[in-house]
Amino acid sequence: MQNAADVIWMNGELVPWDEAKVHVLTHGLHYGTGVFEGVRAYDTPRGTAIFRHADHVERLFRSAELYYMPVPYSREAIRAATHEVIAANGLAACYIRPIVFRGYGTMGLFPLEATVDVAIACWTWGAYLGEEGKANGIRAKVSSWRRIGPDALIPQAKATGQYLNSILAKIESHKAGYEEAILLDHLGHVCEGSGENIFVVRDGVILTPPQTASILDGISRRSVIQIARDLGYEVVERDIARAELYLADEVFLCGTAAELVPVREIDDHAVADGRPGEITRVVQREYEDALHGRSERYAEWLDVVPRATAAPAPS
Repeated sequence: MQNAADVIWMNGELVPWDEAKVHVLTHGLHYGTGVFEGVRAYDTPRGTAIFRHADHVERLFRSAELYYMPVPYSREAIRAATHEVIAANGLAACYIRPIVFRGYGTMGLFPLEATVDVAIACWTWGAYLGEEGKANGIRAKVSSWRRIGPDALIPQAKATGQYLNSILAKIESHKAGYEEAILLDHLGHVCEGSGENIFVVRDGVILTPPQTASILDGISRRSVIQIARDLGYEVVERDIARAELYLADEVFLCGTAAELVPVREIDDHAVADGRPGEITRVVQREYEDALHGRSERYAEWLDVVPRATAAPAPS
């Protein structure tokens, strides 16, 4: 794997990266019985700091509960383990992937007798859609694949098997020559990107799909909504028609891996003049300042890795 680190935390132990393995009959491998998070830590003036760590840990536990997987560690233990693995790898900034999954020991669709395993990995990983995309915007395509509906699975859970839905949309958009996909919900309303929440700006108002549109309750989404409102913008959560994407003044995506990315074109329709809009830029700057610890207003969102456990700085 590109940008591999030294160790991964697995079930209470630090394991060398190349030895962090599971059995081929692991339940989660066959049936998608797992939940996970995408988290980032940044090199800030206060040291290495994890953005909205408590919120990510809480969502991990809630996702596990929705799929009947009791996490065999406390929230504080997961937080401490994350600090430990970042320090052990000597990373000042990184992407963090905690995962809870049904392990080896039983086969078949009934999962409750399988063990629940936990791992936390971290590595250096740039913006998911690239720095160029963050600067100048990306091209997106509305996917022919609909977002999973609440009558089939649990869109609010960040579950491993559910991401086959996003993978189909991502591959489709890639093969058609676009950087990202936008999925509609089961009713035909705008839902989200393959791995990001979506915002549409019309007449100075920021619109975003509601929880009832089968979206993931994104932590980056929550942050952007608060930042935009603090900046004085009106943010409205409501259903958005597909045509509103083409009529929008601005469109942007946000997610932990992607951060905040303008969308300059959708289905070969330029968004306004095809350049990132003013509101997008203002919110993006404030969001970046929050991520990197440059904003006192949002300092509470940062979980600083204790210096006592942080790896020593290179001499």
